[in-house]
Amino acid sequence: MTGISFTLTAPGQALASAQDLAARIEDDARLDPLAVTINETGEVLALWEVAAYFADAEQAREAQRVLAILGAEVSEVPGRDWVRQSLEGLAPVTAGRFLLHGSHDRHRRKSSGIALEIDAGTAFGTGHHGTTEGCLVALDMILKRRRPSKILDVGCGTGILAIAAAKATGRVTLASDIDPEAVRVTIANARRNGAAPLIRGFTAAGLKDQRIAAARPHDLIFANILARPLVALASALADVLAPGGNLVLSGLTLDQRRWIEATYVNRGLTVSHRIARGNWATLVFSKPQKTKRPGCGTPGRFSTRTKGAGR
Repeated sequence: MTGISFTLTAPGQALASAQDLAARIEDDARLDPLAVTINETGEVLALWEVAAYFADAEQAREAQRVLAILGAEVSEVPGRDWVRQSLEGLAPVTAGRFLLHGSHDRHRRKSSGIALEIDAGTAFGTGHHGTTEGCLVALDMILKRRRPSKILDVGCGTGILAIAAAKATGRVTLASDIDPEAVRVTIANARRNGAAPLIRGFTAAGLKDQRIAAARPHDLIFANILARPLVALASALADVLAPGGNLVLSGLTLDQRRWIEATYVNRGLTVSHRIARGNWATLVFSKPQKTKRPGCGTPGRFSTRTKGAGR
């Protein structure tokens, strides 16, 4: 497939700035890059280049206009699978008991732990993003304390989190996404990873699906999307979470963390863990168990006591 190289170069740009720019390209809903890479162009001067690959010149020029980055150029490149090539140099990701790798790194699997093979595709999520890694670390922490039985992944992307949870627990896991292509890829990845019988993938906007309602309450929910959708879904997510259950949220930057925390604490949840990977944050919430007041035969209010939040 012939692609268009949209190369953004800023002299003297630090790695952190390049990473932020790459995140802007990936997260901007107006853009649709096939892949985004960060390349070091000069070791001595510490210059970093961000390249985004698009299906056609029109999309690339629209990205150039939207981002308005000085020095950006649009150029045609030879026909290659840019999505796959962008992953060739990425090492496997280890997050607790999980090893995430592409098919080109299949030989690096270990006998211990849980291996997840995810290749480049047409849906969002290769697992090398800090948000996905943070969610896998959160899952590993939760599994050390308990084994969830009703699991839901909202905005499943390529299905990494749903598949990881299903393989680790042996439980049927619901995986929903607003994009039918993401659901197709999730089901294909579940088949590749031997988890197809455990994954129920379907297209749904937010939590508006009878299958989600029928299976409630869920004692483990993932929502690795973006900050604004997380705010919009706060009441619904808190409502379908089981008492004693965990809600894992990501897709937000460190400076958005307090905003999301306040939103969900106001819905009766408590923060149990905060995980940072680069400029990205993952938050783990718990829903207090219903308790009875001593000597009272009717249910009391939710207990709000919890252990101090970890990192």
